[in-house]
Amino acid sequence: GGDHTITYPILQALTAKHGPVGLVHVDAHTDTGDTALGEKIYHGSPFRRCVEERLLDCSRVVQIGIRGSSYDPDPNEYSRQQGFRVVPAEECWMKSLEPLMGEVRAQMGDKPVYISFDIDGLDPAYAPGTGTPEIAGLTPAQALEIIRGCKGLNIVGCDLVEVSPMYDVSGNTALLGANLLFEMLCVLPGVRTL
Repeated sequence: GGDHTITYPILQALTAKHGPVGLVHVDAHTDTGDTALGEKIYHGSPFRRCVEERLLDCSRVVQIGIRGSSYDPDPNEYSRQQGFRVVPAEECWMKSLEPLMGEVRAQMGDKPVYISFDIDGLDPAYAPGTGTPEIAGLTPAQALEIIRGCKGLNIVGCDLVEVSPMYDVSGNTALLGANLLFEMLCVLPGVRTL
C-alpha cells in the first residue's frame, strides 16, 4: 500500500542508523524523476531525493524490471549516471532470475540493504490494481526468485508499494502483494521458516 514516496522517509531514518544503504528495487520505473507539477517529492522521485541526501550507497543499487513510457528520451540515464545497475524488463523475459540474484548478492555484500518492491514491476496481467501499470513486466514466479534471492543479505528493511484497491477489481493485486510482503518478511535476517 501507499505510493512510492513512503520509501524516502524510511530511508532517511535507516541511514541515520546504518549509514548509506544498498537497494534492491523492483519497479516498472526508476523513480528518479526530478519534479512533477512543480513538486520535488512525488511517487516518481524518491530515489533522486535519496541520492541527493546521500542515503544510498549508489554502487550497491540494483533496479529490476524497468520498462515503460517516460517523458525523458532516456529515463534510465540518471540511474546509470549515479552508478546504479539497471536491469530492464526485457533482460528478464522468459527466464529464471536466480542467476541475476546471485550477482546481486555478490554486489550487496554484507553491508545494509533495503528492498523496495513496487507492485507495478509485475505485469498488469497479474497485478492490475496499480496507478501506473506497464505491459511486459515480471511474473509472480520471478518476483519470488528476486525476494528469495535476497535471503542471506543484511536486510535492514523492506516495503511493498503502489497497490491501489480502486483499480484492483478482482482482488488479485492485493493477494499477490500480501504474499510478496510475507515472503520479504521471511528473508529478513534471523527469521526461521518451516
